Amino acid sequence: MNVPQSAIGLELDPITATIEAGRLRFFAEAIGETNPTFSDSAAATEAGHPGLPVPPTFFFGLKLETPDPFKWLLDFGVDFRYVLHGTQKFTYHRMAFAGDVLTISPRVSESYEKKGGALEFVVLETAIKRGSEPIATLNETIVIRHPELEVAR
Repeated sequence: MNVPQSAIGLELDPITATIEAGRLRFFAEAIGETNPTFSDSAAATEAGHPGLPVPPTFFFGLKLETPDPFKWLLDFGVDFRYVLHGTQKFTYHRMAFAGDVLTISPRVSESYEKKGGALEFVVLETAIKRGSEPIATLNETIVIRHPELEVAR
């Protein structure tokens, strides 16, 4: 196991990001969003929003805003040749909009093994807030394979 059980509760450096309208438009186009509420400010206002709303899954990219978002794994000696992104779950509490300043705070919430340690699972929980107001919670599972522990078939 590369990530020790003592890492559970480890808080990674928080990130502060200002949500830019142009970036939301680009993201909406990239994911094939055709609802003009996500790309046209007038349509967003007409729909009752104070600005362009943040499209679903946009928050995942915000977590990658640091110069080296996976340094913490490297610090534990994880070999990136054996790392997979296992799962991703989004829980939305409130909408976020262009112009919002959000704080993204990831922490290691769980770590466990399967197959006799050949597979290691590390769960990150990321709180996204506007001030003290919760906006979303992201949960992702990182899978680390340990080929040296795999049983020959």
